[in-house]
Amino acid sequence: MKYRQFGSTGFRVSVLGMGCMRLPVYKFWPLRVNRKKTVNLVRKAIDSGINYFDTGWPYHFGQSEKVLGAALEDGYREKIHLVTKLPMYLVRKQDDFDRILKSQLERLNTDYIDTYLFHGIGEQGFNKIRKLDLIRKMEQAKDRGLIKYIGFSFHDTLPAFKKIVDYYSWDVVQIQYNYLDTTRQATTEGLEYAYRKNMAVVIMEPLKGGLLVSPPKQALEILHSADPEKTPVQWALDFLWNRKEVSVVLSGMGSVKMLEENLKYAGNAETGMLTEKETSALESIVDICKKEVLVPCTACNYCMPCPFGVKIPVNFALVNAANKTSANIQDRLFKLLDRGRYKKLAGNPDKADKKNPDGNASICTECGKCIPKCPQAINIPEELKRVHMVLGEKKKISDVFGR
Repeated sequence: MKYRQFGSTGFRVSVLGMGCMRLPVYKFWPLRVNRKKTVNLVRKAIDSGINYFDTGWPYHFGQSEKVLGAALEDGYREKIHLVTKLPMYLVRKQDDFDRILKSQLERLNTDYIDTYLFHGIGEQGFNKIRKLDLIRKMEQAKDRGLIKYIGFSFHDTLPAFKKIVDYYSWDVVQIQYNYLDTTRQATTEGLEYAYRKNMAVVIMEPLKGGLLVSPPKQALEILHSADPEKTPVQWALDFLWNRKEVSVVLSGMGSVKMLEENLKYAGNAETGMLTEKETSALESIVDICKKEVLVPCTACNYCMPCPFGVKIPVNFALVNAANKTSANIQDRLFKLLDRGRYKKLAGNPDKADKKNPDGNASICTECGKCIPKCPQAINIPEELKRVHMVLGEKKKISDVFGR
């Protein structure tokens, strides 16, 4: 495992970190974390040299922190840098900070959290931080030894990012960044800006919710010509490790196989590792990849559960899959199967499962509760309408999405 400086903290962090938003779940009970597999996965990751673990209050609907806490028993807690986040949507008054932090420490079965982040803030969350003087609450928790480092995870625009960075002497920032998102959210400029402020920069969504695992055929051909040995995942991770500004890249590894593959890639991680030819290849496929992404959903599940039973991320994944262009017979077969999967989702609002959502886009009531939860700023009800037009009413993608 390779290690890098974690900003100005003095800590040496593994270049590969484990994001605990996509832990192993039961095949026929996907809302429930598989405790046995998760404990095994987490401990194998630690034994392999990963020392940065990131979780959050809402991950797996509250199970992530609890199961991670169990996995860190038997001496494993002392081997890692543990990170969780203050769920800003639950903070109404200043006292909520102490109550939530106390609960998270209990869930994680620990006396302290190494890095505590304001979760997913932008302009609106930043205003709440100032209004409730939550920086002072962070500093008080630090003085009491409950947390070591203070930071925030971010979803908004570059101007908002710079404003937040300049407001306080932060230790850590977590941003969404990958080779498709260099001009979105914090952007490359924001990445470099935080680095110049001596902040540790943590990368989330390196594979854009899995969208970069299977690039379009034309993009794959370009990457293959630059280096026939690299997988799409390795290309995406190398793009990030190539940058000196990146401290650690989080990966939501849900299986031992994923872990082992990423460990192999991390073993070669170096700044400046990409050749000019490789950099050029990645730049040339950006527009190709973006054209195939109809809905930029990263399957983070923040919008879930839908109160009316719509399986939102799956609906978006199916319409994105329907837009993939490939001459490969197997890929074309999968596209037909995906349309069949849409039909198997519940289309009757009275029969949809509200606790374990299984509904298709047609049963969306446009209540709008999901909209403020989406870190990608997707107008979910509007996009679900278009999903049903394509997958339910069989209208042409070009007519519905203008692609």
